[in-house]
Amino acid sequence: MTDATQAPVSGSGVTTSSPVTDSDRRRLAAARRRRWMADMPAAYLLLAPVLVLFAFSVVYPLIQTIWLSFWDIKGLYPPKFAGFGNFVTLFNDATFLRAIVTTLLWTVCTTVLSVGAGWGLALLCSLAPKATLIPRVLIFTAFGVSEAVTGYIWLGIYRPDAGGVLNALLSAIGLGQFAHPWLGDANTAIWCLIIAYSWAQTGLPLILIFAATQAVSRNVIEAAHIDGAGPGAIMRYIIAPLSLPGVRVALFINLLGSLRAFDTIYVLTGGGPVRTTETIGFFMFRESFTQFKLGYGAAATLVLLAAVLIISIPAIIQRTKEAK
Repeated sequence: MTDATQAPVSGSGVTTSSPVTDSDRRRLAAARRRRWMADMPAAYLLLAPVLVLFAFSVVYPLIQTIWLSFWDIKGLYPPKFAGFGNFVTLFNDATFLRAIVTTLLWTVCTTVLSVGAGWGLALLCSLAPKATLIPRVLIFTAFGVSEAVTGYIWLGIYRPDAGGVLNALLSAIGLGQFAHPWLGDANTAIWCLIIAYSWAQTGLPLILIFAATQAVSRNVIEAAHIDGAGPGAIMRYIIAPLSLPGVRVALFINLLGSLRAFDTIYVLTGGGPVRTTETIGFFMFRESFTQFKLGYGAAATLVLLAAVLIISIPAIIQRTKEAK
């Protein structure tokens, strides 16, 4: 079908069609290109401060880390070129391999617990948005507190003596035989960390998913009420499925947050006991800044970076496709 434009004929109310030729299309495309080229200098000028800041805060440290990973640097000794030796040593290091397993366990459990709890609370709050305003604010406040402060709060709960809230509570209800040095036992320390971190991270999924539930059309919910659906059915078949966009965003944010978690682990266990609660990020910190193996720590940093990219790039591509 031929594209056409309408042009009025003088002295009559009739319009005639004039075809748009290929040369017209080429002229329009050329005009758009000229406007785009004319706007480019201004666009780059506006972006320049951000690009400079990004180069100094992200690109330069990344290049420096990659360069360090190929050198054997130990304290004040002269650096020696190691090639891929740091990476070979890394993947033959039993402590690092255990840190990988701990990171996988930590990341999966904290993400599932925090997002699952936030999703459940968001669905409950969606049934009475005004009545649940104060609980939502209180839960989100925990997310606003720094991870170090969260660690000290839970340190008071997990203390092994009678001053620990958890052990004191167990004694008060007649279960004193279950009192335990929670953070000093390798079998319980990681789970105590997971609970503490998940508690602090529940607020963000709650807010994101609650916002998604409020975007559900009231007409849909009213129609379900008219059809005889109860609150449980509405929540299960309408609100929960339509809140999934918020769940996906919360999963992505909390997953990346779990991979870079450090403060809570440092305050509660310091990576112990016997380095059983070290994640890759904490392993990198210990090797770089306490053992002074900068090249070895840089290699561990690149492994963590690779894990973050593997997770984030597909998620970003998927979100971009959905936006289009």
